[in-house]
Amino acid sequence: MSRQLCFVSLLLLAGLAAARNNPNSGHHKHGPQDGHVHAPPSVNKKFLTLSGGPPVVVARGGYSGLFPDSSDQAYSFAPMTSLPDTIMYCNVQLTKDNLGVCTTDILIDLSTTAALAYPKGDKTYNINGRDLHGWFAMDYMLDDLKNTTFYVQNVFSRSSAFDGMAQILTPDDLAEIAATGKNRMWLNFDNDMFYAQHKLDAAKYIQESGKLWTPSHISSSELDFLKSLSTKVDKTKTKLVFKFLGKEDVEPTSRQKYGQIDLATLKPFVAGIVVPKDYIFPITKDNYTDAPTTLVADAHRLGLEVYASGFSNDMVASYNYSYDPVNEYLQFIDNSQFSIDGVLTDFPSTASNSIAGLVISHNGASGDFPGCTDLAYQKAIDAGADIIDCNVQMSKDGIAFCSSNIDLTGTTTAVTSFMDRSSNIPEIQPTNGIFSFDLTWSEVESLKPTIEVPIKDGSLLRNPRNKNKGKFLTLDAFLELAKTRKTGGVMIKIRNAAYLASKKGLGVIDAVNTALQKAGLDKETTQKVMIQSEDSSVLAAFKSIPTYERVLSIKEAVSDAPPAVVEEIKKNANAVVIDRESIVQTNSGFFTTTFTKVVEEMHAGNLSVYVSRIRNEYLFLSLDYLADPYLELATFASLKVDGLVTDYPATATAYLRNPCSDVNNPATAIAISAISPGNLIKQVDQTALPPALPPSPVLDNEDVVDPPLPPVTKIKNNAAPAQAPKASGATKRVGNFGIVSTVITLFFGMVCFF
Repeated sequence: MSRQLCFVSLLLLAGLAAARNNPNSGHHKHGPQDGHVHAPPSVNKKFLTLSGGPPVVVARGGYSGLFPDSSDQAYSFAPMTSLPDTIMYCNVQLTKDNLGVCTTDILIDLSTTAALAYPKGDKTYNINGRDLHGWFAMDYMLDDLKNTTFYVQNVFSRSSAFDGMAQILTPDDLAEIAATGKNRMWLNFDNDMFYAQHKLDAAKYIQESGKLWTPSHISSSELDFLKSLSTKVDKTKTKLVFKFLGKEDVEPTSRQKYGQIDLATLKPFVAGIVVPKDYIFPITKDNYTDAPTTLVADAHRLGLEVYASGFSNDMVASYNYSYDPVNEYLQFIDNSQFSIDGVLTDFPSTASNSIAGLVISHNGASGDFPGCTDLAYQKAIDAGADIIDCNVQMSKDGIAFCSSNIDLTGTTTAVTSFMDRSSNIPEIQPTNGIFSFDLTWSEVESLKPTIEVPIKDGSLLRNPRNKNKGKFLTLDAFLELAKTRKTGGVMIKIRNAAYLASKKGLGVIDAVNTALQKAGLDKETTQKVMIQSEDSSVLAAFKSIPTYERVLSIKEAVSDAPPAVVEEIKKNANAVVIDRESIVQTNSGFFTTTFTKVVEEMHAGNLSVYVSRIRNEYLFLSLDYLADPYLELATFASLKVDGLVTDYPATATAYLRNPCSDVNNPATAIAISAISPGNLIKQVDQTALPPALPPSPVLDNEDVVDPPLPPVTKIKNNAAPAQAPKASGATKRVGNFGIVSTVITLFFGMVCFF
């Protein structure tokens, strides 16, 4: 991938171009291929929208991905983080006095405290042939609702920290917020036929409010309402848009299914349509993107704009996108066949920034394929990773190979074939496992790899079609792949060396040295060799080869790195890999609180700093990152880390290095830089937060100094093996795992699997 890629923040949403176009970014016949990454559009390109200009971003309910939908917080935050002409979307419900309020749904208790304010106010109404029970705006006067009712988050998987802080808003209020910038207002009116049955008139409300505001768009899912409105509004100032619901849902005025409505019948009275995104790219039953329909082309031929709805960073999208929200947006706005004219999204921002460091794969592209397999490495290389990594394990017959874990139960199908080899080894882990050193290489080869399940309960999956694809590689084969594909280098990870030497008679360090010499990488070459370990004695064993970069892995989150400890690290290492929490600390409410000085302290000691482990999935992102992995990447970029260790190298290489995302670049329309830790939590009622976690410890010598490695001994069957020394990185404290699992449990009812 070209190093000259540029990307403007929010390109995915607004489609503003600031990049060199990738000639291979065209659409594939059967939809986007697994893991296909779309390059950002080129500077000044003509988009395949109806107008030829860039698509627009429509903030559904403001920044509803973080704040309660339609709250003043959501509407105020969206312009701060989005393009200046972002459109603010309000879903309007009518009150008893025929005035409008903005709420997610006609059942206002789903997104407000109406049920608490009026405990006996629930009713049942038949709407379009369906009985709905709850609280309805039309049963209350506007002043009553504004004085008693507050917004709450209506998506239960999102934080409730901002609930009950904002009073219910009207389009009048929204018009005032939008007027402070260059923002426009989109009003959606559903259920006009139902309201008319109760003597309420949405068209009259729009006309009488004309002196206060003129929306840029008015949409509805009812044909007759838009037909009647077409003669009552100035269509040179306000676009009328027909909103499609589910394909099998019935449009109430024509009694047609939405999926069967002829676009040509809409042209006389609307300027465009808004459709769920699967109308454009259908999703298969196993959650993959299928070939696109002709809807956009058909609509454009008729002169109708097409807006797509349903975009959200924190909802599981097609596995084709590898939990990369940018890649999904680009599929809709920058493919070789068409571009939609706008998107409706809960997250009207994205951030991109540049970093002049390394992109290091984590077990290859382990977000898309089983880790440490040939396919994971090939995907990482194709994605532009500088460094591919091999977690070296040893087989019973002394073959060094790449596998993410010495215990094969979670990363292979070993349980089905070798359950009789299961054993308990407390020096390695507290639970039973089937360990690599108890299987011969031929037995390892017979296993199928398994893609990681990032959440233990299986509620979040990675690319199920690739669940068992690929094969494991010997260390020799891995190095040959790196040389053949001319990668920037390799990272060799070594763990459990002391145990393997003293108890299994396996010399992993000797095996690594031999393989690197055989590949010619022990000499000065254009390819970088990095040796990573949490054991300082392992790194010391490679000091005789000055071309190798020795990287100490500090597994636990720390809050400070005193100069004396940094000097101790430098005795055996040139660099460190540290946890994200050692750089950006969070609290138990999953809010960021502060930047540490650990990166600065390591740099002061002339140590490179790599941050691990970067993942796209929104459940691993602090709330400040707005469920957007690019905002996290931009934050680490601002702190000048020297590289990223990531499960998704395609995301990092495509967006971390964009010179056009520089906020100081005059060619950049908008660029959102690093977060300011602690800012978001200030807006939360502190009594609503869970108890604070204990602070991360200060790094000390015990964490970075290990006893000498034992010699490789020949183990006799009847000999009791000596106790192997414990590596310093093993456990002084349950660092990031404890913090992250606590947070995920509190907010999502899940436990992270690392």
